[in-house]
Amino acid sequence: FGVNRHTVRRAIAALTAEGILRADQGRGTFVASAPLSYPIGPRTRFSEIVSGQDRAPDGRLIGSALEEADALLANHLAVPLGTMLIRVETLRVADGVPMIVATSWFEQARVPNFVADYADSGSITTALKRGGIADYSRKETRITAELVEARDAQQLGLALGQPVMVMESVNLDTDGRPLQYTRARVAADRMQLVVSGDV
Repeated sequence: FGVNRHTVRRAIAALTAEGILRADQGRGTFVASAPLSYPIGPRTRFSEIVSGQDRAPDGRLIGSALEEADALLANHLAVPLGTMLIRVETLRVADGVPMIVATSWFEQARVPNFVADYADSGSITTALKRGGIADYSRKETRITAELVEARDAQQLGLALGQPVMVMESVNLDTDGRPLQYTRARVAADRMQLVVSGDV
């Protein structure tokens, strides 16, 4: 267009700040789609929410480990200190765009094959059903914000220093027993959290 490269960079930065463009680190600059509306309620299912907005959901296993429950995890999951837990790191994607990096913990004795079931299905709901847990509901979600950490920035395609929303949640089985504690980091410019008056 016959303009200086710095002029183009400033224009892209301005359009990104206005939400018209989205710059994904290592991928390029794209026209930004409308943020995904993500309702927070008793039935919060990523795949259902994304599919309901005519987008393609995907879940990817990016890490897992066994660890003993510390005081925080034991409290959230209502288990004794030292209980063996499965820690699962996941990346949730909509239309190929990374939306959420999450760390979830489950009591190993309740869902011993969870890692393989999630890796195969890409769905927490499906993996839990394979483990004999037919349904679950959200007890609570706590929402805060922080600056993205380096590893999460790489997974989400964000520049360091960008804000992420942090959702800490506890899900219960149908008997009201804690089943899952999750700490999810959400790309703040790609998703808007919706809390209805019914919650």
